[in-house]
Amino acid sequence: MQDVAGKVAFITGGASGIGLGMAKVFVDAGMKVVLADLRQDHLDSALAGFEAAGKRGSVHGIRLDVTDRAAMAAAADEAEAVFGKIHVLANNAGVGIEGPLRDATFDDWDFGLGVNLGGVVNGLQIIVPRIRRHGEGGHVVNTASLAGLTPMPSFLAIYATAKAAVIALTEAMRDDLESDGIGVSVLCPGPIKSNIHQAVQNRPAKFGASTGFAQSLERLSRRRVSDMWMEPETVGKMVLDAILHDRLWVITHGEWRDIVRQRTDEILAAMPTEVSDELIESLRNAAFD
Repeated sequence: MQDVAGKVAFITGGASGIGLGMAKVFVDAGMKVVLADLRQDHLDSALAGFEAAGKRGSVHGIRLDVTDRAAMAAAADEAEAVFGKIHVLANNAGVGIEGPLRDATFDDWDFGLGVNLGGVVNGLQIIVPRIRRHGEGGHVVNTASLAGLTPMPSFLAIYATAKAAVIALTEAMRDDLESDGIGVSVLCPGPIKSNIHQAVQNRPAKFGASTGFAQSLERLSRRRVSDMWMEPETVGKMVLDAILHDRLWVITHGEWRDIVRQRTDEILAAMPTEVSDELIESLRNAAFD
């Protein structure tokens, strides 16, 4: 997408943090934006901000639980009814979840994977076909994390698992969308001024209350956002630049470069150096019964 003016973006988790940062940048670039968010208080605050800035007509708010597929489809219908078409899908909704891995419950796994990975899948399955149909091209941005690129401690295993999967999914889907003129980017943020730590407040009732993670999540909810952390609108500008130039990777911080390099070096060191071109060719030409 070389020009986003007049195009429509659908942003999950769009009413605060990184999602709202994207929304502000997109609106300033001439786009219409749908803010899809679980939290009504965040939606009310975000819409009031756009109203105060004289830009209320460029945004539309929808309350949405991204793990609810029927609600996602209804939100997509509403977005098209209001703005006509969707060109940019930002699968951004996410939740920080952490706690002693040995105490994790199935509900904890279902919640963490359901939002951070399942929400991305639901957005792709429901909204990407609509972008294909109008034939005007577009872009998909999936929010992962630097936690998906670097080794993480066990108390972040659920979060890191989901984010690593989002990275792999984004890399894998790129060739499928290219023929339709739809670009793909994966956003790997580091420390950003956001509300991702509010896992307890953002946990739908269907996932139950956390038991083994309760103490960790309560402590996480009290985490103070540092002034040193990146502003969401700075991330939004990086994302817009990736859309305009069809860049796969959007990585906000370089402080973990050496860790990523070390991990990559260890992977390469574990791989045999002798290779067979014939083996690769056999996979390309494999016969199927």
